[in-house]
Amino acid sequence: MNKVKTILVSQPPPTADNSPYFDLEKKYKLKIDFRQFIQIEGVEVAEVRKQKVNIPAHTAIILTSRNAVDHFFRICEEIRFNVPNEMKYFCTSEAIAYYLQKYVVYRKRKIYFGNGPFSDLIPLMKKHKDEKYLLPSSDILKPIIPNSLKENKINYSRAILYNTVSSDLSDLANVSYDVLVFFSPSGIKSLLENFPDFVQNETLLAGFGSTTHKAIEEAGLRVDIKTPTPKLPSMTMAIEDYIKQSLKS
Repeated sequence: MNKVKTILVSQPPPTADNSPYFDLEKKYKLKIDFRQFIQIEGVEVAEVRKQKVNIPAHTAIILTSRNAVDHFFRICEEIRFNVPNEMKYFCTSEAIAYYLQKYVVYRKRKIYFGNGPFSDLIPLMKKHKDEKYLLPSSDILKPIIPNSLKENKINYSRAILYNTVSSDLSDLANVSYDVLVFFSPSGIKSLLENFPDFVQNETLLAGFGSTTHKAIEEAGLRVDIKTPTPKLPSMTMAIEDYIKQSLKS
């Protein structure tokens, strides 16, 4: 097993001072850098109109991320649609539900939320089966979302309001790390678009989630650190476990 001293996490730096990454860095004397491999770009109104989705005709909104919240209200403002107070919001998590306070008076709205997995929302939406749902999304959407909506006969329309694009990582061309950490297939796509001649060799790749693992393997690369697992549910726990094992070897 390779010794780990430097790690690049393909996400923005943590905003909290008590991030487990900082604890990991201090405990094992590591150098952990953060760099967002992907970025979000809003879709122009003209492109949204080409999708022929009548936003005002919907009575409920399905929100799977803060980006979805931001771009839904951005487009509504740009098309001069005043979102009615009666609009219902179905959020995949409580954090997303509370984020709505940026745009609406939370206590006066009909807001429902699950515990993270999209499947949590299905029973809630089935209780409101007569609503016409709008799903604001990126150009990249997890298959489980449309599949679940279709299987449960939820009346919905999808509107692509923002795109996920690769960041410019050219400044990293001559920088090497022992571990590269990924959380989505988009991160792997960005790596290969920025460095089409990337050769893994001794570099360790850590991946979160089965779709990320699959993207790494389909790119002909090796997944060295996999999470989540029952014993290692977080990325920092999985990295620490690898480090502990490497120190024994």
